[in-house]
Amino acid sequence: MSIPIKKSLNRSVFIPAFAIILLAVTIGLANNELLVSVARQLFYLSLSDFGWLYQLLAVAALSVTAYIFFSKAGNIRLGGENAKPTFSMATTFAMALTGGIATGVVTYSVNEPIIYLGNVYGEIGNQAFEPSSAKAAIFALARSFHNWSFIPYAMYSIVGLMIGYMHFNRQQRFSISSTLLPILGNTERKPLVRAVVDIISILAIALGLASSLGAGLALISSGLEVEYGIASNPTTWLILTLIISAIFITSAVSGLKRGIRFLSSINAYIFYAFVVILLIIGPLNYILSLSVTSLGYWLDNFFLWSFDTKESGGEALVTWWTMYDWSIWIAYAPLMGLFLARISYGRTLREFLVINWILPSAFGIIWFAIWGGSAIKWQMDGTLDLIGVVTDSGAVSGLWGFLQHLPLSALLIPLAILTLIISFSTAADSMSSTIATICTKNMTADEEAPRKQKILWGLSIGVIAYIMVAFGGGAQGVDGIKFLAAAGGFTVLFLFALIVAAAVKTFIMRGAHEQYQPDALGQLAETARE
Repeated sequence: MSIPIKKSLNRSVFIPAFAIILLAVTIGLANNELLVSVARQLFYLSLSDFGWLYQLLAVAALSVTAYIFFSKAGNIRLGGENAKPTFSMATTFAMALTGGIATGVVTYSVNEPIIYLGNVYGEIGNQAFEPSSAKAAIFALARSFHNWSFIPYAMYSIVGLMIGYMHFNRQQRFSISSTLLPILGNTERKPLVRAVVDIISILAIALGLASSLGAGLALISSGLEVEYGIASNPTTWLILTLIISAIFITSAVSGLKRGIRFLSSINAYIFYAFVVILLIIGPLNYILSLSVTSLGYWLDNFFLWSFDTKESGGEALVTWWTMYDWSIWIAYAPLMGLFLARISYGRTLREFLVINWILPSAFGIIWFAIWGGSAIKWQMDGTLDLIGVVTDSGAVSGLWGFLQHLPLSALLIPLAILTLIISFSTAADSMSSTIATICTKNMTADEEAPRKQKILWGLSIGVIAYIMVAFGGGAQGVDGIKFLAAAGGFTVLFLFALIVAAAVKTFIMRGAHEQYQPDALGQLAETARE
């Protein structure tokens, strides 16, 4: 009979992380321009001086993930040979997909291809073709595929499988620092290393979530204004913040098996419904033709785009889109990895990668092909002027102009608003629960963190987002928190490099005989769980 281990607050992690977040909130209230200025400088430093490292790590994560998927390492089962999955394949995929994409895939599936197509901010200034040309249409969709598929999901996956393997099969703590065992040795004897790793990860994801919610508030409120005439102002943003925060905090307090499972299932069905609707009412033949050509164009340019540090594509395209995206995905990766590990017990590493790498990447390609392809078609044939909408009203405004054109706009616009709310709520649910787990001592993957911690971090995320939108001069506040999120990604960049190196040492450098025999420790872990 095992004796329950007392769960208490991990003060060495909680106090510094919460103090820094509180400081950012205070500065944001007192002098938002100062906060934005500092964050902008960190942002430029990271992507101008370390762009080469972002690109190399992105390719490294993809390469190691692919190696594990196709090699014998893919046969390793998280938890040992006899471990059984906690959730079905469909449920696990729904939680992984909706917990990871937040509002991004909805926001940019129309806006990003249209911005490339029209060269709105100089994205195709270095290319040999003209804006709004047939070649520009191919490029726009191909570049979107590059930014939203196999590379970013490899970043999540490599961290998740390392955490899961170290915890379930090597009996290490359920923590990000456990992934560094192959590189730094046992971190149990290095409490300062553990604390620093956890603090960095919490800061990155808290600021990243606030960024996502801040941008989401602006986007949702603009949709309400376009469709229902409800003005975008601090009162509207406050009401939206309270609604969204209430949803994800309630879900987080309900626990993994009830809260996020329920939210993610609803959200996944809405995503699937949107795919079907757009296939029915969209220009299907054009979507298929453009998508196939764009896939070929992407594959033909894959290595150039993967290693380009702006010398070929230019700063507007590479720095402000691709490398900015990489910084955000890397910022999310440590805590997203913890979440993916939690829901993947009993899966082989190959199954893990099917759920968390292959299927989300395929979904991203399909989603952008349908939404982006439809938007490009209607822009090219003169049905819509989405380029004009984005130019006049901002980078995320094209979504509403697109939806207003659809035959079922009266239904689809509120459904899109609901999707944005639930998408963020699902991501915030998973991340606030994971942050609470890190701030609690002696936690394991199958245990729920204290409710007080979940509520506290949930409220903190909502407060940061609202302050940045309401007191930062509207768009400036959103830009500021985006800069902060990217700066957080820069801090995590070096941790991410160590995790990738640890994965190489664990799954590639070790001998097959040593590495891929049934894991006795994992089998002992399964016995203990039972």
